[in-house]
Amino acid sequence: MAIEAAYAPFQPYGAGSGTDPAPGPAPGPAIVVAHGFTGALERPAVRRAAAALGRHAAVVTFSFRGHGRSAGRSTVGDREVLDLAAAVRWARRLGHRRIATLGFSMGGSVVLRHAALYGAAAPEGAPEGKTGAGALEAKAGAGAREGAHTDAAVAVSAAARWYYRGTAPMRRVHWAITRPAGRLVSRYGLRTRIDPRGWDPEPLSPVAAAPLIAPTPLLIVHGDQDPYFPLDHPRTLVDAADPSSTELWIEPGFGHAENAADPALLGRIAAWATAHV
Repeated sequence: MAIEAAYAPFQPYGAGSGTDPAPGPAPGPAIVVAHGFTGALERPAVRRAAAALGRHAAVVTFSFRGHGRSAGRSTVGDREVLDLAAAVRWARRLGHRRIATLGFSMGGSVVLRHAALYGAAAPEGAPEGKTGAGALEAKAGAGAREGAHTDAAVAVSAAARWYYRGTAPMRRVHWAITRPAGRLVSRYGLRTRIDPRGWDPEPLSPVAAAPLIAPTPLLIVHGDQDPYFPLDHPRTLVDAADPSSTELWIEPGFGHAENAADPALLGRIAAWATAHV
């Protein structure tokens, strides 16, 4: 079903719709979608993805902090793990007992870290220790983690490591993040507000999170035409993860993230996600 047919999109840091569950039960699995950097739940690419996924399962979309109508400032993959955890809790409040998380690009990195922090094998103490978003969860205690776990994780077009500048698009992204002029362009041109303070301390990297995810099922999807991250990124992630619970799809002709994902690919991803929850 399409997302609008079931309930309004969820905005963990925004005002407006999505603050109350829809009436009645919401049986079956749900897919919580984590968009990429500069995305938001109202962006056409995110809405197209939600519509395609919604033919196979219930879908919850949301905007990360600092994106679109959500308040706060983006930390570009660190504290966004808390936003994803809040969206998963929301899906469970709607009645869904089995949840798959699906992230694109930056959202894919967040999905990997979230699965390590909240997956089936995650300990009460965050795997990151006393750092970044993990420190906030550890301080909040086990109650903050209740209901936020994922049952399956899908990372599409995700980076394996932080600070990658090996492609021209990623050099532009780093300019937008690290330079005052870039942050102005991002704020007023892309409706993405970036925290200028940077990371302190550095959060767990996606490749370091990958081996902590098992036994939660994990799917890595990447295009062989991705202009941001070459194929060594997905292969590095898969090499680090547990082979018994991890799959890799290298998609011929596929570019980057939700903007390039067609309905056929999204349908296959949704089928995998619902089968593995």
